[in-house]
Amino acid sequence: MNFPERLPIPDDVLRIARRLEEAGYETWCVGGAIRDNLLGLENHDFDLTTAAPPGEVRRLFKRTVPVGVEHGTVAVLDREQRAHEVTTFRRDIKTDGRHAVVEFGVSLMDDLARRDFTINAIAYHPGRHEWRDPFRGAADLEGKLIRSVGDPNWRFQEDYLRILRALRFSARFQFRIHPHTLEAAKANVQGLAQLSAERVRDEWFKGITTAARVSKLLTLWLDVGAARIWLPEIRERGAGSGPLRVLDKLPRDPVLITAFLASDPASLLTRLKCSNKDIERGRAIGQWRDKHPDPKHLPEVRRWLSAVGEYADDLLALLTAGSAPRSPLPKIVDSIRAARDPLTVKDLAVTGDDLLAAGVRPGPEVGETLQRLLAEVLEDPKRNTRDGLLSRV
Repeated sequence: MNFPERLPIPDDVLRIARRLEEAGYETWCVGGAIRDNLLGLENHDFDLTTAAPPGEVRRLFKRTVPVGVEHGTVAVLDREQRAHEVTTFRRDIKTDGRHAVVEFGVSLMDDLARRDFTINAIAYHPGRHEWRDPFRGAADLEGKLIRSVGDPNWRFQEDYLRILRALRFSARFQFRIHPHTLEAAKANVQGLAQLSAERVRDEWFKGITTAARVSKLLTLWLDVGAARIWLPEIRERGAGSGPLRVLDKLPRDPVLITAFLASDPASLLTRLKCSNKDIERGRAIGQWRDKHPDPKHLPEVRRWLSAVGEYADDLLALLTAGSAPRSPLPKIVDSIRAARDPLTVKDLAVTGDDLLAAGVRPGPEVGETLQRLLAEVLEDPKRNTRDGLLSRV
């Protein structure tokens, strides 16, 4: 792969780089934006690496945020309040597989040598338009290869999350993983158990949204052994050819896809420390995913919509992507929604106060009566009139 003469560096990034260089600190563009631009993918989120210590970066710029200052990273805010990460040249001097202690004041070469994969260890000087590619990352981009920088065992033992990053990049770019790198990933996969649930969740979710085919991502997680450690409910449910084919038809919604794959979605989403809202969403999908109504029976469809509530669209997505892609149910649901048929107690033409005024005793009986009225209205929406419902009371 031949390097282009210039890269389209945003003006704000150029201004930051010039300021650092004018202060006497060597500064280069690095990271995913370099890789993506070489692949012809649009990415203007350029990160900078510099010889300037974090304190000096904060002194040179008025508006900064110490997003990871202990690791040398300072976010510099531009005039539009957009953050641009500036990281001091560094190398790891101690690591436990989750967190690293770094040393500053090293060279660009030292900094590139600590990066995870060769395709992410390419640097570009925005002022002189020079390239540095000591680990032949451009050749690996051309060869569609994910390969660790240096010894893959050591790279993964520095930070076990890199195993999951290798799988994500492979699925996203449809690159193969170098045999030595893949072997090291499998040999060190147990180290994933040391990672925080939040880091694993973010990597899994990011993989789902960026993969060319989600089925490829899942296959990699299963083959390497990462699913056994963090996603055991997926292995229990099975990932045969049927589920894999459905995966690639579903919306790129990480919670929906995770819930579809898991035997116990709520358990898996809880392990990944998802929000309570996402956990409840997964629980509902797990409960209802195999229970769709007969689209020919409108009252049954309305009762189903009332029961599943806000999760109806998730369940319809699973239905149309799976075993019943031509089911008329989605159109029936659309017609019910268009007609504004009452589906919840709030949609009834009477309220709890109306029932109290009609003589219903305060307490549980009010709610029970509303539910009975809702059942009648779900059977026939025309019954939803104030006078008609009160007469039923």
